Amino acid sequence: MNSKTIRFVFFGTPELATVVLDELASADLVPSAIVTAPDEKKGRGLKLSPPPVKIWALEHTIPVFQPERLDSHILENVRMFKADVFVVVAYGKILPKEILESPKKGILNVHPSLLPRLRGASPIRSAILNDEKKTGVSVILLDEEMDHGPIVAQKPATVPDWPPRAHGLEHHLMHEGGKLLAQILPLWVSGQIEAREQNHDIATYCEKIEKEDGHLDLSADPYKNLLKIRAYEGWPGTFAYFERAGKKIRVGIVDAHLEGDDLVLDTVKPEGKKEMPYADFLRSGAIVLGRP
Repeated sequence: MNSKTIRFVFFGTPELATVVLDELASADLVPSAIVTAPDEKKGRGLKLSPPPVKIWALEHTIPVFQPERLDSHILENVRMFKADVFVVVAYGKILPKEILESPKKGILNVHPSLLPRLRGASPIRSAILNDEKKTGVSVILLDEEMDHGPIVAQKPATVPDWPPRAHGLEHHLMHEGGKLLAQILPLWVSGQIEAREQNHDIATYCEKIEKEDGHLDLSADPYKNLLKIRAYEGWPGTFAYFERAGKKIRVGIVDAHLEGDDLVLDTVKPEGKKEMPYADFLRSGAIVLGRP
């Protein structure tokens, strides 16, 4: 099937979803329309900011919809494009049954794990945290349960420098997921491949990440602490408590590495301050405190 004859609607919101869109566009697979989240107020001035996928859509002159709710109105809008299939990548909302059943070839989803492992909202961070070196991407046919639908295609991914940082692994896996989707989308629409049921008996799930999960005990296992620092990069971030001049201060741990069996902190961010080298921070007289 000629890729240019495939009609699909893309649902996605963050910058990571644009990575998949770029891979699809490189294969001449451009969505007929895009559905993304509404603009959000951000920054001190609370200026309305469009989601990255909307920016991508406007740059490629593709119709874009930003519904507050996925109701019959948005379904009527996307049905106008007579899509063969929908594609969902990090959209951020659960699709109702009437949308799931709308396209004749269903809805494909790119998930950054080798399902049924690491179902849930944080597979990349969980893979690093759990030290799961065997990782990859899955393209599944969505159903009404989270990450539960049958598998259309999978691809293991090689991660040369383990443990990776969360941001880097996210981009790596979404590039791989976009390439895999571009490869199988024409085959799926033309009926040349079939989906297979997941083995639900061996499914594993991501635990919900809370802000306080980033608390490090710097006297604990160095490698496990490094995994947390890399997994929680950006959000929720990792931190430890120090004492300086008799005052307890919370310090963000931005980056670190291992030297032998020791964890060496590289960059920290004291609360209310800018990032700085850990050596400079220690010269201020700070002393690390154990977990209370």
